[in-house]
Amino acid sequence: MMIKAGIIGGAGYTGGELIRLLINHPQVDIVFIHSRSNAGKLVTDVHTDLIGDTDLIFADTISQDIDVLFLCLGHGESTRFLQETPIDLSVKIIDLANDFRLVKDRNQPSLNRTFIYGLPELNREAIKTAQNIANPGCFATTIQMGLLPLASTGILKEIYTTGITGSTGAGQKLAATSHFSWRANNIQAYKTLTHQHLGEIGESLDQLQPGTEINLSFVPWRGDFTRGIFVSSTITTDLSLEELYRIFEDFYKGHPFTSVSRAPIFLKQVVNTNKAVVQLEKVGTKLVVHSAADNLLKGACGQAVQNMNLMFGLDERTGLNLKPIAF
Repeated sequence: MMIKAGIIGGAGYTGGELIRLLINHPQVDIVFIHSRSNAGKLVTDVHTDLIGDTDLIFADTISQDIDVLFLCLGHGESTRFLQETPIDLSVKIIDLANDFRLVKDRNQPSLNRTFIYGLPELNREAIKTAQNIANPGCFATTIQMGLLPLASTGILKEIYTTGITGSTGAGQKLAATSHFSWRANNIQAYKTLTHQHLGEIGESLDQLQPGTEINLSFVPWRGDFTRGIFVSSTITTDLSLEELYRIFEDFYKGHPFTSVSRAPIFLKQVVNTNKAVVQLEKVGTKLVVHSAADNLLKGACGQAVQNMNLMFGLDERTGLNLKPIAF
């Protein structure tokens, strides 16, 4: 079976990463890559890293002769696109923006579509039968990898989380804090306690630990590197470290992209892969869960392809045998 795919918004970081994955996927044909600003240009004129891999050209028209459509648009633009450009209901949609991640936004009667939150470690069975997927956010994915097993035991109450992300997490559009000269030898906290991914994280934790008030305090950081996320979450628990490791290892058993490490983890283990890695440390009653993922892959495009694989009955690892970047 060859899956016919279309991409809307193919010129940004997520668009480029998704193209890289799909042109190397053994069961995908890319029918079109839409970009208003680059229509008529070779894809390799924009994504120069793909030179020699593809001769595709950015299109300004959209074909309905596809099986799946990936939306790599800015946050808030996916709803407007689907309202202005009706897509046949037989076409599966995977949205990489935040338009449909929250429960209140997943049912879209005006579009005749209902979206499933596409975190395989949480909703794998629902994803398999889904017609439309809301792909999780990058910080949300990485933080949840460190918290879902704990929520499944019902012990979460107060959580204190810090996390640092690479510059590609801000998108391709230039801003004062995305220039190399600003990022180099520099870090900065931003959106302290107000990050937009808090809502989806809270809903996932409530899915596993319903009826409990869970307070998550999150301070994100801009890092001096291009890609990857490293998160540390702290809670209080009387469970032993061995008991906690057993909970995590049991929870992620059978999930091929999430690994639990008993050795210290670091960012280069996950960059350029669809992996998430998790490690635990405990002093007294304080548990710190470290989690790391590539924001463009497990935090975005790799997870989108993983979801596509599940939706079409493929092994979820298909086309995602990516190796970490060499030291």
